[in-house]
Amino acid sequence: MFRPLSLFIGLRYTRAKRRNRFISFISMVSMLGIAVGVTALIAVISVMNGFDHELRDRILGMVAETTISGVDGPVRDWPHAVRVADALPHVLAAAPYVEHGAYVQGQRAQGAIIRGVVPAYETRVTSIGQHMVQGSLSSLTPGSWNIVLERNLALSLGVTMGDHVVVFVPNFTASPIGAIPRLRSFTVSGLFEAGNADFANRAEINMQDAEKLYQQSGPTGIRLKLDHPFLAYQVGRELVQKLGGLYAVSTWMDTQSNFFKAIAMEKKVMFIILSLIVAVAAFNLVSTLVMLVTDKQADIAILRTMGATPRTVMGVFVVQGMISGLIGIALGVLGGVLLSINLPAIVDGIQSLFHVQFLSPDVYYISNLPSRLEWRDVGWIALLAFVFSMLATLYPAWRASRTQPAEALRYE
Repeated sequence: MFRPLSLFIGLRYTRAKRRNRFISFISMVSMLGIAVGVTALIAVISVMNGFDHELRDRILGMVAETTISGVDGPVRDWPHAVRVADALPHVLAAAPYVEHGAYVQGQRAQGAIIRGVVPAYETRVTSIGQHMVQGSLSSLTPGSWNIVLERNLALSLGVTMGDHVVVFVPNFTASPIGAIPRLRSFTVSGLFEAGNADFANRAEINMQDAEKLYQQSGPTGIRLKLDHPFLAYQVGRELVQKLGGLYAVSTWMDTQSNFFKAIAMEKKVMFIILSLIVAVAAFNLVSTLVMLVTDKQADIAILRTMGATPRTVMGVFVVQGMISGLIGIALGVLGGVLLSINLPAIVDGIQSLFHVQFLSPDVYYISNLPSRLEWRDVGWIALLAFVFSMLATLYPAWRASRTQPAEALRYE
């Protein structure tokens, strides 16, 4: 005989044509509700993952994952610090830089952050070369007095490729007419797009030119590129131990962690909200199974008189509810995966069809809808929906197991 008995009967109930079509309708609604909830949860979490990945690439591509700086001024013996950093296992590259504030004059004037870099080193630690709109970072040769501007800064200054800007630095020189700020004319040799408002006022020049401009001997700091950004704290601790007290070490976690924590919190809140929707859909199984238990009172009574235990009866309706839940979960996972993979193309198609732009590039740095499907999230969502479905079957199954045969068969 088929074992276990509860699984056999539960499967037979699932395949059997029900006399009460209303119960079948409610069961179908429950399965579709679970499917829609799981699909929505997978799609939304994938979009959140896409935004998180896109922002992480844009921001961490522009900031240093780990920075070595001097304690009381420029970095002393920076080649030694670079050698020590390069020897660490998780460090991919290191690049010195000079960074100070300045006042830049084009057709209009605006404050800016001027960074002096060595192009050959800089392209190894940042993605600025990939974000060039015009020109090239290699134009920043020593003594050329060229400057590469962030695109929004160039728009604010009213300049473009080939124009000249004057950089005023907050270092004053004594003269017969009093103290005057130091200034220098630069030629705009490139434009880049940072992709983040925090870097919209950045400008890049050659490091040797920056040292002359600011009368500084040695770089302000050394930027490190790691094989994984979340190892920044570990690498920073090792650097402190190896370099000694003449150097200070900081990481991106000290300056950007709150931003990424906010994104992670947003993702968790969205997960909780959409999980509640899945829970509501799953608990629609309660009403379906309660009506089914009422409809099958005579069958339950016959099973009890034939020797079926309350546990067996309870298992029948747990199986019945779980099959409906699993069908809904399977449909939801399939729909969610397909939607997440094709969501950017679907959104682009809607924008082209209706001539609309959901994320205008004039307003948002991310103008397309990113989607990043992670199978770990799909697994957790499917497991969560399974748990909700299981919990939804317990009360109706318990109620069925409490059926008294004599009362159920009294009017049959």
